[in-house]
Amino acid sequence: MGGVEMESRKAEEWASQLQCWSLQLINCFAFKPEFLPSVCKPEFLIKLPGMWGGLVNENSPAGIGLLRTICHHKLGRGPVASCPGIIEALCNIAQSSDDWQYMAIDCLLWLLQDPSTCHKVIDNAVPALVDLAEISVLGDHKKLGDSILNVLQECIQSQGTGRNSLSNRTKEQIEELLNSRQRLKWEKSMPKEDLHIKQAAALVVKLEGNSLFSSGNISGAALKYSEALALCPVRSKKERVVLYSNRAQCHLLLQQPLSAISDATRALCLHNPLNRHAKSLWRRAQAYDMLGLAKESLLDAILFINECSQSNDPDLSLRQNRVPDYAERLVKKQMRAAWLFREAAIKHGGVHCEGDAGDIYGQDTDDSEWETASESDIGNDGRDDMGADDDDDDGAWKNDGERKDKYDKPLMKDIKHGYNE
Repeated sequence: MGGVEMESRKAEEWASQLQCWSLQLINCFAFKPEFLPSVCKPEFLIKLPGMWGGLVNENSPAGIGLLRTICHHKLGRGPVASCPGIIEALCNIAQSSDDWQYMAIDCLLWLLQDPSTCHKVIDNAVPALVDLAEISVLGDHKKLGDSILNVLQECIQSQGTGRNSLSNRTKEQIEELLNSRQRLKWEKSMPKEDLHIKQAAALVVKLEGNSLFSSGNISGAALKYSEALALCPVRSKKERVVLYSNRAQCHLLLQQPLSAISDATRALCLHNPLNRHAKSLWRRAQAYDMLGLAKESLLDAILFINECSQSNDPDLSLRQNRVPDYAERLVKKQMRAAWLFREAAIKHGGVHCEGDAGDIYGQDTDDSEWETASESDIGNDGRDDMGADDDDDDGAWKNDGERKDKYDKPLMKDIKHGYNE
């Protein structure tokens, strides 16, 4: 019933469940220190971040759950810290809309708190954690941002005792965060009139940035948004969400995906509710796409579509909550790239190469909703729609269908159609 395609989907679901159950069983052994040497093989550990329940088994923490159990014990932290690829993957999961985001954050914090592993991971872990320091509540974690701040402060203090060696850049990032918290304390004692003046000054500079963005001066706009962030009161979270998101859009168009991810993550952490600022989700999804990180891009794109469907924006209501074409294309592309059987399909000829538009289940199945558009068919990627934001945070999606370039090649003449908040 349903033919080869239905059978393939069943096989994928069952294989995903089998993998999740296997990881859960290994997780039980990982609680016992005597089994950790058998579990912590580098060739196995490096694959864990890529093992996930997929969209079918979203209730299973899968690989990241096992990594968290391993990192909870001192015997497990050493092997994990010795694999730079795992640390990078943990940072990506921590800066994503993955349901298990908090598990990656836990792993990074435990690795930093351990004197034997801190020096191995600190330069990679700190930038991600600094971006996440504005999180107040994440799942059962209360005041998570304060916990992150305390651990980073310990890193600075331990440097003074000679236990850790921080690079200048890492030290600057931590000190910038500490200064931001100090600004927040000062602002609590400032007269309201002074805060309003600072907020008004930040608005003027932001509008200058919007003007530069509209004229195609993306670098100039990014500098203006940075200047506005320096002026804007730390307690003005709604305004800072917009500024970080606007600057993320600039980084995206300047082909700086890591900076775009950083700013979009900061905007999403400041937003209430957490991880629900639609434009920042879309911008980060595109940045992860630039880096070839399919799962992180897919999760952000799906959440973006969910936010689209719940928006009160009149343009969306006119479309009858239709999923934007550019978002649908990106989701299909990433579903194919994150497909559980992708490696097997490539090995057996079902998928020829990364950019191939052939069917993801093999050559004999018919076209379906799972098929990904070829690179030559990719049109509007949503960057016009997700351009610089205007003052109305819901007025986000306009001019759909105007772009004709590919994901990683924005054209200056097309950028002019964008607008920022």
